[in-house]
Amino acid sequence: MVVKKVNVFLILIISMLLVFMWGLIKPVKSETSTIKYKIGISQIAEHPALDLSREGFIEGLNSKGLVSGENVDIEIQNSQGDIAISQMIAQRFGALKKDLIFAIGTPSAQTAYNNTKTTPIIVTAITDIVSSGIVKSKEDMNNNVAGTSDMVPISKQLELLKTLIPKAKKVGVIYNTSELNSEVQISNMKDIAPKYDLEIVQVGINNTNELSQVLDSIVNTVDALYIPTDNLVASSMPLIYSKFSSKNKPIFGAEEAHVKSGALATDGISYYNLGFQSGVMAAEVLEGKDIKTMKVEELKDTQIVINQQVCRKLNIDIPKDILDKAIIVEEVQ
Repeated sequence: MVVKKVNVFLILIISMLLVFMWGLIKPVKSETSTIKYKIGISQIAEHPALDLSREGFIEGLNSKGLVSGENVDIEIQNSQGDIAISQMIAQRFGALKKDLIFAIGTPSAQTAYNNTKTTPIIVTAITDIVSSGIVKSKEDMNNNVAGTSDMVPISKQLELLKTLIPKAKKVGVIYNTSELNSEVQISNMKDIAPKYDLEIVQVGINNTNELSQVLDSIVNTVDALYIPTDNLVASSMPLIYSKFSSKNKPIFGAEEAHVKSGALATDGISYYNLGFQSGVMAAEVLEGKDIKTMKVEELKDTQIVINQQVCRKLNIDIPKDILDKAIIVEEVQ
């Protein structure tokens, strides 16, 4: 066991050093290169929602005439949930003198901002930029950060839950205790829940190894589970769906990717649209707009998404007025 831990530690240290050393190697530019701008994308973890943000960002750039490989160079780095690696990525982008950094997720935004106060940083999938410590006020940011927030409409989510599961009283929420964005969402949920005659049962985890035992405990004490925009929890949706599906209990998600992975429904935001909006903002900054005049924006429109396979399994009839305006996911993916 000691040898295994030491080996894992050594692998981590070596990988971090390689990333840093790689960052010191300047790419050779051709004299005929048409590349105008260099963009570094730092993504905190790999799961569908954040991947959609990245895809949307690139399309947002394209819509403004900035195309990867033609007039813009885009480097994508993923820290796989490791803050230390996220810090190394931020240092790498600094060493390569990127013209702009796109940070996906609160931890990536924090490490990027901690590393530079001059390079423009466009963020997305960040729930509360004030609580993150990056800015003191949403109204007067006045620094090198702008972008989009994935603050979900908690009231709409609980209203949908209560409509589809009218007898629900206790709603479980599992979250990563290290993710500030999750704590903000849960605080909002606890404030709003009494309006819908709901009690929030929150359970924090430190890593995925704790998840199975927590699920076995909470599945027997709640009527439904809500998945916040939490990177650690979102990456474990197959396990969560398996546990709750076996007990015929519904899961509600914060966004569409959760529904595709087994949640019954959401009335949430589109991470692709968040990324697209961020890409447009990035293009504006690269073409001369002062980032200090920009803010972190929220999407005003939400979208109901329903998983048909889960509806059938749980024997839930969706009201016609909801079905008529919903996106239907046919099966768990």
